[in-house]
Amino acid sequence: MNKTIKAALVSLLALGSVAACSAGEAADMAPASSSSPQSTDPHSTSPDGHQTKAGAVTRLMTQSLPDIAGKEGMIEIVDFAPGEASQVHRHNCDLFVYVLEGSVVTQVKGGKLQTVPTGGVFYESPTDVHVVSRNASATEPAKLAVFYVKAKGTPPTVILNGDN
Repeated sequence: MNKTIKAALVSLLALGSVAACSAGEAADMAPASSSSPQSTDPHSTSPDGHQTKAGAVTRLMTQSLPDIAGKEGMIEIVDFAPGEASQVHRHNCDLFVYVLEGSVVTQVKGGKLQTVPTGGVFYESPTDVHVVSRNASATEPAKLAVFYVKAKGTPPTVILNGDN
């Protein structure tokens, strides 16, 4: 892993920890857990039973956050094929995204459509509905580093139907 990617992931971890700690949540002394990188087929059913169809996802790490009761941090890499788009979804957690390669087009419900280039970042709150999430290019792949601060054991992504 090159220095830029390492620095980005460390920055995402630090930012997430600061944001969560500033919320004043109590300490949780649960033991730490982590998992080795694990690839998920983007068109399969996730472990929680939801259709993913949101790019090829590789989970790099899940870690209990001892200073935040009931929370864990999780890091994933999401690879979007040229022209690929995800379904409308939400995360029900704080989500920090760093664009490692390519560009993505993103929009949350009520927000403006934006194109985020390589090196760009964006945030989604627990109340955001992600209505647009796609690779900006029809010819080049895009890759994201995604850092979650979420309730332990909850699914990272929930696919929504058209009513939400």
